[in-house]
Amino acid sequence: MSDATEFPATSDDAPPHRYSAELARDLELRWQDWWDDNRTFETPNPAGPLADAAAVEARGEKLFVLDMFPYPSGVGLHVGHPLGFIGTDVYSRFKRMTGHNVMYTMGFDAFGLPAEQYAVQTGTHPAVTTDANIANMRRQLRRLGLSHDRRRSISTTDPEFYRWTQWIFNQIFNAWYDDEQERARPIDELVAAFETGSRPTPDGRPWNELTVGERAEIIDDHRLAYVNEAPVNWCPGLGTVVANEEVTSDGRSDRGNYPVFKRNMRQWMMRITSYADRLIDDLELLDWTDAIKSMQRNWIGRSSGAKVHFASPAGNITVFTTRPDTLFGASFMVLSPEHPLVEALTTSEQAEAVAEYQTDAAAKKDFERQDDSKEKTGVFTGSYATNAVNGEQVP
Repeated sequence: MSDATEFPATSDDAPPHRYSAELARDLELRWQDWWDDNRTFETPNPAGPLADAAAVEARGEKLFVLDMFPYPSGVGLHVGHPLGFIGTDVYSRFKRMTGHNVMYTMGFDAFGLPAEQYAVQTGTHPAVTTDANIANMRRQLRRLGLSHDRRRSISTTDPEFYRWTQWIFNQIFNAWYDDEQERARPIDELVAAFETGSRPTPDGRPWNELTVGERAEIIDDHRLAYVNEAPVNWCPGLGTVVANEEVTSDGRSDRGNYPVFKRNMRQWMMRITSYADRLIDDLELLDWTDAIKSMQRNWIGRSSGAKVHFASPAGNITVFTTRPDTLFGASFMVLSPEHPLVEALTTSEQAEAVAEYQTDAAAKKDFERQDDSKEKTGVFTGSYATNAVNGEQVP
């Protein structure tokens, strides 16, 4: 006969140490309280309100871990949130155990359309719903056992946070990209270069002969942040612009299921293409898969070519081409339905057909309009442009 202890197979007679939902809850709560009481996941600063110089000195290499902020546009987290958060939590814990000084925290993206729409749906001021939802999400994050330093948790609606986003914007707005030095420089240095004549103005006139408005226009054309008219996804039902990712395959808004249309609007833009070469070259410094790097290269879209001006009744039309030699055989020119010169180029005979085509195009998503497998469509505006290389008229 064996001396080993035999346990009953039924759950009613399970031993006291059997892992159950109740025991799991008790263990989790006990350890979560212990972590809080012992400040296990708090990362000290060398100075300031969170200072602990001795602790900083005793810790190893610094590591900052941050997830994408959740939107507080619902009463709580959904299952997709911990899917990513648990991964970064495991990574943070591993790095702490290997001697790193890990700063791992969480924030909340409280500005924007999701928070506004949630407030509209609930009939409550967004400040109230946002604060309540953030409080509940923080409770849930703690209950998940994530190793955040909660003292550092922020919301994008905190004045102490967005004052720095405004500061960053001002630095970008008051800077221009110097192609020769391949870096951004203060806008004051550009003005000084125009004033001294070391940098010619676009039309060659001396800086002091230009009006205040002309000077401002030239400077604005160089700023890293500028206002421009460009096609956007306009949703009348939401009263705002939505991103491509927020438009369904049916051409409707992800929130509210309202119709979305392409529309030209003045909006803030960033001269990110000035950094295309550096962005692509520096991809080699990242430990990413080749597939992701390829996606990034395609998204950045570096191209080498030439800009050619075609004269038209409405002014010059600038065309970019990677093959200037093919311009001699150009038989027609295509403008997007949202192009600012379409209206001026459209004759009265073609006005109805052009307007109908613009309406149809506005109701389509970008991927539908860019699908190479479909037959290309278009309508004639009634005007012609002059081919710059051979002088021929191009419809």
